[in-house]
Amino acid sequence: MSTPAATPAVVDYDHGISAVDADYQRPLLVAVHLIVEAGRAAIVDTGHGASVPRVLAALRERGVAPEQVDYVILTHVHLDHAGAAGLLLTQLPNARVTVHPRGARHMIDPSRLFAATVEVYGEQTARRLYGELVAVPPHRLIETPEGHVISLNGRELHFLDTPGHARHHVCIRDARSGHLFTGDTFGISYRELDVGGLPMIFPSSTPVQFDPPALHHSVDRLLALEPEAVYLTHFGRVRDVQRLGADLHRLIDAHAAIALTCRDHTGQERRARLVDGVRTLLHDECRRHGVSLSETRLGEILDHDIGLNADGLAAWLDSRG
Repeated sequence: MSTPAATPAVVDYDHGISAVDADYQRPLLVAVHLIVEAGRAAIVDTGHGASVPRVLAALRERGVAPEQVDYVILTHVHLDHAGAAGLLLTQLPNARVTVHPRGARHMIDPSRLFAATVEVYGEQTARRLYGELVAVPPHRLIETPEGHVISLNGRELHFLDTPGHARHHVCIRDARSGHLFTGDTFGISYRELDVGGLPMIFPSSTPVQFDPPALHHSVDRLLALEPEAVYLTHFGRVRDVQRLGADLHRLIDAHAAIALTCRDHTGQERRARLVDGVRTLLHDECRRHGVSLSETRLGEILDHDIGLNADGLAAWLDSRG
């Protein structure tokens, strides 16, 4: 099999939007999005601390100085999305962080957030991935509930409350383009799995607040806006949004069905069954889409999410009592 061409560290789209590869664990896993409007900028999601030099370099290459960044916009506070927020602020003197009201306290005092991350990854891995988290000063934080609007040099960004992946999740509609920044609410779509330029997609049921009915509702809200494109933290811009939304609905139900087959099992047996079920589902979905990569290569791309999705399904089962 031929080796794919190297992917640029920054991808420029239209409407002043770019995706910076955070190089989190591997290339093409986490995108930090930039929005530049007449010399002012916003950053949507941050990656981890090691991504900060990449983000600053991408801004500089686009003629944006640190003092010209007005906002660091968080879709939610999971650390692959928000882990670098406080550290970025130390380099951006005029920027403020936006976050769902439920997530604000975790940015001001990230100790509980880090403890929850340790529960998912283990302490050694969590510290390797994220290092020491930097708190966001309260006076530099903006809470963004449903309907909140901010202005980036006159360009309005509208916030929607979109639970289902997490209860503190927002999506952002860019009034200039009509496009959406969706964090994890509109799922995961890796560029290595594109076939003929068409993306495939699957939901993220990462621990601990996966809620299928809420996620269905949030996806429907996004589809009703009829965006031409959405920007995913995992990874970058996708089009053909209505088709992808239909696939998300189908696969949300499929994830829930896998979980329900395991409700009478516990401990490691339950986790093994969940992992096997999610792996089979996602590998089959890749084949349905026409992905011809080897099983080994699919594992390299998907195993991280398979494990997280399985753990999230276990948490969902536990929450049902």
